[in-house]
Amino acid sequence: MALHAIRRGDPQGAPPLILLHGFGGCAEAWLGIMDRLPADLPVIAYDLPGHGGSMASDGVGHAGAMARAILRDLRAQGIQRMHLAGHSMGGAVAALMALKAADQVASLTLLAPGGLGSDINHRALRRYGTATSIAQLRQALEPMIGFNAVIPEQALLRLWEARCVPGAAEALLDILQHITNATGEAVFQGVLPLDALRGLTMPLSLLWGTQDMILPVAQAQALEGRADIHILEGVGHMLIEETPDAVVAALIRQLSRP
Repeated sequence: MALHAIRRGDPQGAPPLILLHGFGGCAEAWLGIMDRLPADLPVIAYDLPGHGGSMASDGVGHAGAMARAILRDLRAQGIQRMHLAGHSMGGAVAALMALKAADQVASLTLLAPGGLGSDINHRALRRYGTATSIAQLRQALEPMIGFNAVIPEQALLRLWEARCVPGAAEALLDILQHITNATGEAVFQGVLPLDALRGLTMPLSLLWGTQDMILPVAQAQALEGRADIHILEGVGHMLIEETPDAVVAALIRQLSRP
């Protein structure tokens, strides 16, 4: 089954911006960002495998499988050049895509990405993945946002609608098992090949919130000296919803670089 995506503009006219959401998210999470981007910019926001309209697509499981599935889909469309941006797990997927197709990636923007270190708040992600009501989902999002942040109601409803797709809860638990590893009672996330990531030559931007309780902001140090790093004060893990202006500014900077 094909991957589902929200598409805007002609990807043959200029390199499109590919947007990848995080664990338990959906393509619609990017709509507020897309509305702030230049109108003539081609954009493709994917539902990652195992999410939303891509529930039954190939590539469900770990980030590497998702990266391969999305690259196959882009190649099937004849897209040879692209800008990549990803949040959280989607950041890990975007990074792996850049490693697998470095000559096709014009820029890489990572928002609190998975895979830059082993620490991960797996308990919070499990509560988020197993929420069975909108009230539980709202509560599960609390540790994901900054101390004074509020998730917009429309964003919450979009996440809940994606969660209501048959098989969503089971798929999220399966994905969580694939992206984490247990050592005794401790649970860690898989780590990207950092030396290879630092060796990429395309423009690389990294955004992270100081109040991220899912993936510690200290993991940004893995790309220190290589990436254009922006540490956002008072921001939690949900950068797309909490600080859309900073996300848009970072994307526009990337798009304007040669």
